[in-house]
Amino acid sequence: MPTLGFEYRSGLLHCDEVPLAEIAAQTGTPCYVYSARSILKNYEAYAQVRGPAPHTVHYSVKANGSLGILSLLARHGAGFDIVSGGELFRVMQAGGDPSRVVFSGVGKTKNEIDYALGAGIALFSCESEEELELIHERAERRQIQAPVALRVNPDVSAETHPYIATGLREHKFGVPLAEAPALYARAAHMKNLSIEGVSCHIGSQIFDLRAFEEALCKILDLVDALHGQGIVVRHLDLGGGLGVGYRREEPGPLIAEYMNALWKPLRGRDLHLHIEPGRSIVAQAGVLLTTVLYRKRSASKEFVIVDAAMNDLIRPALYKSYHDIIPVICSDRPAVKADIVGPVCETGDFLARDREMPAVETGDLLAVCTAGAYGFVLSSNYNARPRAAEVLVDGGAFTVIRERETYADLIRGERTL
Repeated sequence: MPTLGFEYRSGLLHCDEVPLAEIAAQTGTPCYVYSARSILKNYEAYAQVRGPAPHTVHYSVKANGSLGILSLLARHGAGFDIVSGGELFRVMQAGGDPSRVVFSGVGKTKNEIDYALGAGIALFSCESEEELELIHERAERRQIQAPVALRVNPDVSAETHPYIATGLREHKFGVPLAEAPALYARAAHMKNLSIEGVSCHIGSQIFDLRAFEEALCKILDLVDALHGQGIVVRHLDLGGGLGVGYRREEPGPLIAEYMNALWKPLRGRDLHLHIEPGRSIVAQAGVLLTTVLYRKRSASKEFVIVDAAMNDLIRPALYKSYHDIIPVICSDRPAVKADIVGPVCETGDFLARDREMPAVETGDLLAVCTAGAYGFVLSSNYNARPRAAEVLVDGGAFTVIRERETYADLIRGERTL
């Protein structure tokens, strides 16, 4: 099973020491369930490794921004990678230290920049010349220096879904490698900018460690070129992107292997490494619980209709992604091949198609595995469906870290004529 912290005991699926059926009975479904132990184990695999250079782990908030998870990581010393002012707000509400926050993203607004400057974040990862100029202008108004790095696009191909690849020249992210020295030279003459480092991120769900190594070598060549023109950088931000396995037979690369691949080129260099993992910390530490509503058969197809839908977990519809789906209570029923679909009024509303699985009956509980990243955070109220509850399990106890939305929540802030 690719999902960490979840195992069968006496035929019942548990998260740590808590039976998932017990959580479903108290919270209802759909419900996201996360293992605090597994999240911390993954975070510490990054944070506690020792190498030839100091490093800081900035958890990528976009993977899962629930306050309970952010506060868990903040208490254990994590920094954070954000892509919006709202994510910065969430980090601070969860007790995160803004001085350990890196602000990424191609479209930072004036208000977001002002908010981040006022909070005192660690670094702006800038993605264009105009952004550098805007940050300089907003910092000048405050009579402070804004810490910046330029996100460089190394034109490295990462074998991943095209929607989550970010390192090629045709992508919107970063500036071309060849243009970076000139932009750094211009930034060096902006008195309200403090050049701290070089940033790079080539995509997500990457299994081939050679792609990271290739990008790092290109960035180190840029660092050398910058030093040659008198611009000394001490920080190297390599983003995240390490892949995780979504199938039983696809475990994915280990965090230790990834870190070792980064350490080799950094030996003998006076650089502080920043990394921004998200998916590899939380994905395998979470499941989505759902209840079977109906069984239905058409002329040529079997359907299992469940109460979780594409508004709860959009990855299968958006990316055609695969998630293992397993029963919460084991049975000896024969296997069936079926589409597992939700109640949303879209043919694209499916969690799995032509999936062979144990036969289920109305009322049975299923667990959609490896749902801790890009699950709830991408959910919506489409079809006026309240969003799911979220639960964090720590050993033998669990806490509801997000209440299930009500119908009243659906119209909060709206007005009739």
